[in-house]
Amino acid sequence: MTDTRRRVKLYALNADRQWDDRGTGHVSSSYVDRLKGISLLVRAESDGSLLLESKIQPDTAYQKQQDTLIVWSEGDNFDLALSFQERAGCDEIWEKICQVQGKDPSVEITQDIVEESEDERFDDLSESAPPIELPSCELSRLEDISELISNCLTSPVRKEKLAAAIESEGYIRKLLNLFHMCEDLENYEGLHHLYDIFKNIFLLNKNALFDVMFSDDVIFDVVGCLEYDPSSLTRKKHREYLKQQAMFKEAIPIRNPELLSKIHQTFRVQYIQDVVLPTPSVFEDNMLSTLSSFIFFNKVEIVSLVQEDDKFLTDLFTMLTDVSTSDTKRRDLVLFLKEFCNYSQNLQPQAKETFYKTLTGLGILQALEITLTMDDQKTKTASIDILTYIVEYSPSFVREYTLQQANNTDEDQILLNIIIEQMICDSDPELGGAVQLMGVLRMLLDPENMLAQVNKSEKTDFLNFFYKHSVQILIG
Repeated sequence: MTDTRRRVKLYALNADRQWDDRGTGHVSSSYVDRLKGISLLVRAESDGSLLLESKIQPDTAYQKQQDTLIVWSEGDNFDLALSFQERAGCDEIWEKICQVQGKDPSVEITQDIVEESEDERFDDLSESAPPIELPSCELSRLEDISELISNCLTSPVRKEKLAAAIESEGYIRKLLNLFHMCEDLENYEGLHHLYDIFKNIFLLNKNALFDVMFSDDVIFDVVGCLEYDPSSLTRKKHREYLKQQAMFKEAIPIRNPELLSKIHQTFRVQYIQDVVLPTPSVFEDNMLSTLSSFIFFNKVEIVSLVQEDDKFLTDLFTMLTDVSTSDTKRRDLVLFLKEFCNYSQNLQPQAKETFYKTLTGLGILQALEITLTMDDQKTKTASIDILTYIVEYSPSFVREYTLQQANNTDEDQILLNIIIEQMICDSDPELGGAVQLMGVLRMLLDPENMLAQVNKSEKTDFLNFFYKHSVQILIG
């Protein structure tokens, strides 16, 4: 049986601050003569080739995040991440890194991180600077706490010390106890201070603090603190929206509690980033990079967990194409599938190809033939979005399927003709669906992205099919 404990995905942060998937493999640590030191080695799962050979430097800051991630910078502006399949493997490699650097494995980060331009200035300060002493967590000290956190944001060293103090003292939960008291007492001055405090805790950009704030028993209280913006005359009702209006519908029962928890957490954290937090300045946007990475890796993990559950996906597509499935149920299934496809946009090309091949093999195009023609507008719109995702990634998936329909499907039931029919008959006054389907049709008919192989020509075959079976519907 393959050892999955050391199985990892290697990621590198690109110039657009997005994580690129560099491959899946197995990680080990050993002495490398050429590098003259203990190094991290990742060998590809597919062919054993070397994906990574990185010496564990004594002064590099390694960060352990979400129990299964190790992140560090390799030289200037080149960030790497190892995402482990199992926590035990992450712990083993983390202990080796800490051993090389002489650190206690209980830490979440092995070195203080400082801005490059301030390296020299803070070279000795990070070790010698005293720890941050937090005020006692009392209602009367909220203004002092807010001022302290705000003042620390301008100094990389003080940010690190502050985050360490907040984590070690369990300060977030203490602050949330004060939040409950302030709400009960309708103490708006205190609530306004708590808004500033938590907004600035986000700007500390620390994964260890996010793990606390985004846990199931805490996240709604954190959102509650961010409802009391001092610049707003009325309270924002974010908790009501998340608890009542944005209820997650299990289109099919999700038996994996880890997957269900991850879906809930990701939706809530995305909502915090997009809606709850104030629009960040350019300066603050860089300080929220860890929050974006948190969401990114959550989405990648959700797609992986769903793909690994064969029964879940099989049941979903069986129900989606079953004539006895109610329109309401079918709508819920399509909306889930649309969100699933949306999350897949975070995957890298190789993983994305596997993803769409999996969906195609399970019958997603046959399902779309049904859902594109439904009267329910939400179902139809979501179906068009799913089709757009597929065609934008690979028009050939749809062309190949269409060509297979040539001899065994009535012309009005051919997917390409359904697309044309729905485009022509769009009932929306603004023709939103028609415009989107027009874009899909244009991509399918674009000869520039058609494949030419030795034994067949997609361009000739597909265009011949279109002029024989579909053009009369388009111009009719």
